[in-house]
Amino acid sequence: MSLDMAKVKTLAFRMLDDIGAAASGALVLLGDRLGLYQGLVQHGPATSAVFAEKMGLHERHVREWLHAQAVSRYIDYDPATEQFSLSPEQAMILANPDSPVAMAGAYWGVADLYGIEPRVAEAFRTGEGVPWGEHSSCLFCGTARFYGPAYRTSLISQWLPALEGVVPRLEQGARVADVGCGHALTTRLMAKAFPASHFTGVDFHAPSVAHAAELARDEGLTNVRFEQGSALAFPGDGYDLVTFFDCLHDMGDPLGVARSVAERLAPDGTWMIVEPQAGDTLADNMNPVSRAYLAFSTMVCVPASLSQEGRAGLGAQAGEKRLTEIIKAAGFRHVRRALDTSTNMNLEARL
Repeated sequence: MSLDMAKVKTLAFRMLDDIGAAASGALVLLGDRLGLYQGLVQHGPATSAVFAEKMGLHERHVREWLHAQAVSRYIDYDPATEQFSLSPEQAMILANPDSPVAMAGAYWGVADLYGIEPRVAEAFRTGEGVPWGEHSSCLFCGTARFYGPAYRTSLISQWLPALEGVVPRLEQGARVADVGCGHALTTRLMAKAFPASHFTGVDFHAPSVAHAAELARDEGLTNVRFEQGSALAFPGDGYDLVTFFDCLHDMGDPLGVARSVAERLAPDGTWMIVEPQAGDTLADNMNPVSRAYLAFSTMVCVPASLSQEGRAGLGAQAGEKRLTEIIKAAGFRHVRRALDTSTNMNLEARL
């Protein structure tokens, strides 16, 4: 078989670019940990010597980091003055953790993928899964920081209003279960916005539940409580709203979970399912968003599902058609896509 060396060269350079991106991830973590991006906003434009002095750091280390970031086009460099800076657009992505397009924090989740790789390799051989609890705390931090900006920006102002009749009920006083809540940013945001309603956050991971309760206490929230439990048997019933944020695909038995929601939802209640943006086929998912999601799905989501009862292995790129089939099989008659974002699809289900 003859080789097309032009194709070989194209793939080799594509992978070289990816190697640079993968290695640069550690530099983003470094910049995030040391506050270097925020420092450039405050002290730039500046030479490496001036910047290092302002930051109280060793100049030679800082200089190499600045050079690498400039080559990645993550920061700006002026060769005439040898000064480095962040443009407003770069700052929005790298220096502002509350920006709706903040990206730096997501690299903490990427760091976990490299650490967990030997454990996932073992799972490939045995067919067993890898529970969330076996991942490092970097994954929980990275997940919260990746999704957090969108939740803070859009959950109250856009996502909940996109659901039919939900906001008025929350304003009047509703019973809400936030299942798979993790550190419960979504639960706490809703509890703050709708003080007349009562919220129950549920997650199977005990350390996350404990941390969520601590955060709620620190914020003075009195209309929220947290329970460690399975989505297959979470406490309470008669809920006006049940929410799942980027977690249904991680569960071992999504059909069983959907049936559990149906049993606990009030007859006129709403189930809000936020899932990663995805098409229905692999051909539909040949894009940068799906590329990132499929990497995390391979290392986190599918192994997590295969570690649980049911072992469905739905994955983060299941797509609307497959999700709708599961939801309707559980007895929900009405399922619609209420809202789209670049990274998520928001489904609304009613009995």
